[in-house]
Amino acid sequence: MKVLFLVQKEQRAILDRLYDGIAAHCDCDLRWLDSAEQRNLSKYFKQHVDVTKYDRILFFLRFKQEIRQVAFIRSVPNLVILEHDAYQNYIPCKYTGKFSAHYRQLPWVRVISSGFMVSERLRGEGFDAHFVPKGYDQALLTPQVRERDIELAFVGSTKSVAYSGRKQMLDAIGEVEPLLVTRTNSGQEYSDTLNRIRFFVSADVGMGEYMIKNFEAMACGCVLFTYDQGEAENRALGFVDMQTVVLYSSVDSLQTKLAQLRREPALAERIAAAGQALVLGEYGFDRIGQRIVQAMAEPLRQQPALGWWARMRSRLGG
Repeated sequence: MKVLFLVQKEQRAILDRLYDGIAAHCDCDLRWLDSAEQRNLSKYFKQHVDVTKYDRILFFLRFKQEIRQVAFIRSVPNLVILEHDAYQNYIPCKYTGKFSAHYRQLPWVRVISSGFMVSERLRGEGFDAHFVPKGYDQALLTPQVRERDIELAFVGSTKSVAYSGRKQMLDAIGEVEPLLVTRTNSGQEYSDTLNRIRFFVSADVGMGEYMIKNFEAMACGCVLFTYDQGEAENRALGFVDMQTVVLYSSVDSLQTKLAQLRREPALAERIAAAGQALVLGEYGFDRIGQRIVQAMAEPLRQQPALGWWARMRSRLGG
């Protein structure tokens, strides 16, 4: 399967290993588009792409740029959209409902979403949605043999509007427990810090799916305390309370389980080991890339032929 894979050149997360994982399982033409190229996909395709060469064209681009170019995107054949932010469709934020509105204009397009229940909800709306979860960079985030001298911590951003629930929860936990909330540089510093943390507190409150940080913390051997996203999401990922992760739904439930693990360090070690084994086996970007290619390979829905006026508009970028 020959795939044209278009990704963002400027992106906060380091996802190179995910791209490598996809490329390892198909004949992949990976292209990094800068902001100007993403803003004018019609021009980029006209100058640089022969769509007849590809069995699939995979977008992993900025959503806010995609929704401004629907007329052109409707003309792209064999299109698959990889989306890690579609959970925003179902939470109060600037993109509430906008993913659904976008996909309604592209009902033949396959969407690969990183949330199990997000995918289920999109399918319920009639879209060709497939679930492939987030994962972690197996080359960068590796277990280390070192002292875990930080008991309880979160590492990451709390500033986005989409993270408002995260910030409120972390603030509430910090009022009653010695929680360290910090940021690090991406790369080795981040990996080193995770390997110093005994209990990693993830607070994906209101998001409906688990963010990359959950998998990263587990891979580095932390006991993951994670806000409970529901039975279906947990079952899809193998997240079992007090076995592979520690689920909580309130500050009180977190404190109760934290107190138990402080009393029973052997149990904490078993949870950390089981969670790490789960993630090392299933959620490295090498494995996630393979699953994305498998989801792409299934037959796509029939795309309607463009009429004359639609073809002219797509050529003009409008």
